[in-house]
Amino acid sequence: MVQTLDATFALPARAPSRRVLWQPWVYLAPTLATLVVWIYWPLIEAAYLSFFQWNMLPTATPRYVGVENYANLLTLPEMGRAVRNTVLYILGLLPLSVVLPTAIAILTQDLSGPFRSLYRSLIFIPMIIAPIVAAVLWRWLLNEDHGLVNAGIEVLGLTPVGFLKDPSIALWTLVWITGWKLIGFATLLLSAANGTIDPGYVEAARMDGASRWQVIRDIRLPLLSPTILLLTMMTILFGAQWSFVYINALTGGGPLQSTTNVFYLMWDYGFQSYSAGWSATAGMLTFAGFGVIAMLCLRLMKRFAVHEG
Repeated sequence: MVQTLDATFALPARAPSRRVLWQPWVYLAPTLATLVVWIYWPLIEAAYLSFFQWNMLPTATPRYVGVENYANLLTLPEMGRAVRNTVLYILGLLPLSVVLPTAIAILTQDLSGPFRSLYRSLIFIPMIIAPIVAAVLWRWLLNEDHGLVNAGIEVLGLTPVGFLKDPSIALWTLVWITGWKLIGFATLLLSAANGTIDPGYVEAARMDGASRWQVIRDIRLPLLSPTILLLTMMTILFGAQWSFVYINALTGGGPLQSTTNVFYLMWDYGFQSYSAGWSATAGMLTFAGFGVIAMLCLRLMKRFAVHEG
């Protein structure tokens, strides 16, 4: 009887007020506005501009050319060279931003006390140096005539090396400089992820007679896979872009365009050749290419990442 009365006189559920419905959007409004103003609107403008030829002068009228910019860039030898160099930048950075930091993070996991803090401080120092300051520093160190690196090479009785002037090694020199800046960040990220692994897994494996290498192979590396895959994706998507400062400050895309990548080419078209249409077209091609790569990377992360629990 009591249950029947309770059901009869139960109050109807109140519909959410308008304030409750709009409140989350009020909190999200600044972030959404930032995304629209600084990302999506410039992207739409770049897509629109890629169908025009314009020299960026206020007195000049953009001329519509349709897909001519795309056809020209896709057949341009320097664009093909820039794409090739972009791939080389990415492949060269992967060992420095993923493989080496993973090894350092695992091998130094057992350090304790002041040694742990000392190595973390030393390895993180390059990350806090401004890129342009790092570029000036490396220009001085690698100078062919009076740089410290070549001075050391001469002491060994070898011929000085034109690190930034030799087309065969200039790109790999910039890869090293970019990777040198990234090693500290990647190592600290992997060290933090390594520190969150449940020690019980390691102790259980050791009780079963597992060697240190077996613990690394079967426990640490699988559980570090989300962080490793994240760093791999970041290197693939942003590695060549991170090299732009060093290309601009140290080689200017040379010698013989051996260090030019697609990001430097975009800047060169826009601010050196004043061809805004070509710059926007290169940007849209790069956006489309890396967009596809990003989707593939996300799918691979979901498929191969191993999570604890």
